[in-house]
Amino acid sequence: MSETKDLQSSATDMLKATSRTFFIPISLLSPGLREAVSSAYLCMRAIDEIEDHPGLPLSSKSNLLLSISQVLRKPFHDKELTEIFQPFQTLLPEVTLRLGDWINVCPQSIKEKILQATSIMAEGMANWVGKEWEIKDEADLDDYTYYVAGLVGVMLADIWKWYDGTETDKELAIAFGRGLQSVNILRNHTEDAERGVSFFPEGWELDDMFMYARRNLALADEYVKVIKTKTILHFCKIPLALAHGTLDALTAGKEKMSRSDVTEVVSQVVGK
Repeated sequence: MSETKDLQSSATDMLKATSRTFFIPISLLSPGLREAVSSAYLCMRAIDEIEDHPGLPLSSKSNLLLSISQVLRKPFHDKELTEIFQPFQTLLPEVTLRLGDWINVCPQSIKEKILQATSIMAEGMANWVGKEWEIKDEADLDDYTYYVAGLVGVMLADIWKWYDGTETDKELAIAFGRGLQSVNILRNHTEDAERGVSFFPEGWELDDMFMYARRNLALADEYVKVIKTKTILHFCKIPLALAHGTLDALTAGKEKMSRSDVTEVVSQVVGK
């Protein structure tokens, strides 16, 4: 029991260190649900760090992601992940190297869904690494944002149903993930360009990506309307409100929302 509590405490610390957007809404979730969503977030953050890693060759990224995907499709054993990560101990961040711990935080009865979604995401990321993130058109953008974020929406929909039977529309759940990801793309596009990567389809300007983001966020607004469980509703509405706020800040020429703006948005959502 003590080991489980230590692991849960460690997961909370890692959430705080890795997510400005999701730490607060996850911390407000009820017990059981909190562990499931913490596990899901950290599993996906672990593989996301591989895709984004500035020092790993593309071939290493692709091979790592595919290896992880394969391991997560079988009955899970920590040892297999440890062997995969062994050659990269000094390169990969702690959140990635401890993927096995984040899986073990998850309640047993929802673990299979989280492993499945993480496996699909890792394979999709590997494919896009292999393409060097060359996004030609909106269909490519939809595909990329599905694998790195839309799948998060699908997995969360499974978690909500597991927790208390809350039913949500899977397509709108995908748009929820896409909307948040497209805001990230807009927020980071200058930094991405400096490292030679662009997630904008060929010929797209900033206005096109803003339209794409707003279209998906509008669908995300529809997604949350059917959610009645307050703890789930707050979880979804906080990052959604922050995404809308970030778009407004970017439109006004700011780099991001201020800390006080973030605090105000969270207070407004939780106070409702």
